Formats: sequence, C-alpha cells, structure tokens
Amino acid sequence: MQAEPLITWSEPVREYIGFAAQFLALGAVGFRFAAVRGRASTSPDPHARAVYTDALQRAAAIGLAGIVVQAGVFLLGLPSAANRAHTTVGQLLMSNVQTSTSAFFFAIAVVGLAAAATRRGAGWPVALVGVIVAPLTAMFIGQWARLVNPIHRVVAGLWIGTLFVLVVVGLNLILREERTRERRGAMAAELVNGFSPLALTCGAIVVASGLTTAWTHLNPLSSLWSTPYGYALIVKLTLVATVFGLGAWNWRRVRPTLGSEDAAHTIRRSAKAELTAAALVLAATAILVSLPSPKAPTAPPPAAIAP
Repeated sequence: MQAEPLITWSEPVREYIGFAAQFLALGAVGFRFAAVRGRASTSPDPHARAVYTDALQRAAAIGLAGIVVQAGVFLLGLPSAANRAHTTVGQLLMSNVQTSTSAFFFAIAVVGLAAAATRRGAGWPVALVGVIVAPLTAMFIGQWARLVNPIHRVVAGLWIGTLFVLVVVGLNLILREERTRERRGAMAAELVNGFSPLALTCGAIVVASGLTTAWTHLNPLSSLWSTPYGYALIVKLTLVATVFGLGAWNWRRVRPTLGSEDAAHTIRRSAKAELTAAALVLAATAILVSLPSPKAPTAPPPAAIAP
C-alpha cells in the first residue's frame, strides 16, 4: 500500500498567495497611517503634498488588489468549511458568527480601499478597520487562544507589507519625481522615520507571538530536530533571523544617514534585500503550516494480565 504524501504542494502555494495578499492589504494601511500619516494634507510644500497623494492612491490600489485576492481565498474555502460542518455555504454564513463576521469585514476593507484608490480620504479609516479585524474575528466568539496565529500574521504583515509599499511606491515615486527633486532626501527620510516605530513594535510582537505558536506546536520539544515540521521551522527561524539582521542594519546604520538623495538610494537597496529575505520567510511559512504538527507521544496500552 502506497503511503500518503507528507505534503500536497498545491496547499503551500495557496497559503503563500494568501499570505502575500494579506501583506499587501496590511502594507497599504500601514503605509498610510505610519509612513505617510497626514503629510499629504499638512506638508508646507504643495508639490510634496501632491507626491504623497499620488503615493497614497497607488498604495490603495495595491492594497485593494491584495484584499480582493484575500477575500477570494476566503470565499473559495467556504465550501470545504461547510462540508466539515455538514451544512451549506449559505447556512454556514447565516449560522456561524466568525464566518459571517469575517465576510462582513472583508467587504468593509474592499469598500474602504476602493474609496481610497479614488482619492477619497475617508476610505482609509474604513479600510484600516476592515483589513485589521477581518483575520481576528475569533475574538467575537471569545476564542482568545485562537488569536495568536492571526495576530502573528497581522503584525508581520504590517511590518513587511508596509516596508514593501514604502519601497515599491513611496521611495520609487519620490526618487524619480522631478517636482520635488530638491527634497527627495528629506521626503524619503520622513517616510522611513514614520515607518520605523511601526517596524520596531511589530517586530517585538512577531517574536512573542511566534515563540508562543512554536511552543504550542512543538510537542514534545524534541520535535524541533526530529520531525519534518521541526526542520521547516528551523529553516524559517534562520530566515527570520536574517530579516531581523537586515532590518537592524537599516535602522541602526542606514536610517541615521538619511537626508540626502544618495542615502535614500542606499536604504532602498538595503530594504530590497530585507524584502527578498522576507519573501523566503513567507515561502518557508507556507510550507510549515501545510505540514502536520508534531503529536505528543501516547502512552502504551497497559499490558494484558494473564489469567
């Protein structure tokens, strides 16, 4: 009899797509509320305000694409969830509070980002609520223990997703915009300095939530070096350490030099290296969550007593 494969590769591909989509949506709101903040309306330079407004519109478009894909992955998973609950998709949406609440907040996020993509500033707070709350709906049914993994993903997405939008939209636009050529270095510094507190906070929460998740799944601890799940986790942790190392270099060594256009180009290059390592982390995570978690050894049955 042929043994079942340990992993079906379509599953980590789906997981990776879901991770990437979520990170894009989170990155858009992180870019708006951490990196740019209110500069699109309060900057004294009208050309800078125009550049920030253009950047926000492009970030909203990226976030909208991400949340649409994320919502699509959610919808595609509903039939299997309904089968597990021995019901129909419609009945599942009507009877399951967590499922219906997730669908509602996904819709809220789509509406908010669509509005922001058409330069309606009121869409951003709506998008923030939808993007953040949609993955955390277990709190509405009091299942607090199930929030550790979603929180881990949300804070990781806010960190890496915002960095992605900062590099691809913010820095790229600033460094080629002729209207603000003389202020390129200063504007890049504003974005990076706005992003840094978010990155530091999210990094700390990523470590705490990641350790909690690992401790929960490594049962016993020897599973770390004796199971496929443990091997994948070691690879992920190595890549995560690389991301943290590159992030620390950018924060301690590159960020203090910002202010000139050359420094802005330097941090864009180093941030791309950080994003490359983060993409590998996502791949390792997609494989990790597709593997069966180690199971605690069961006690052997008691020996039969001879009559």
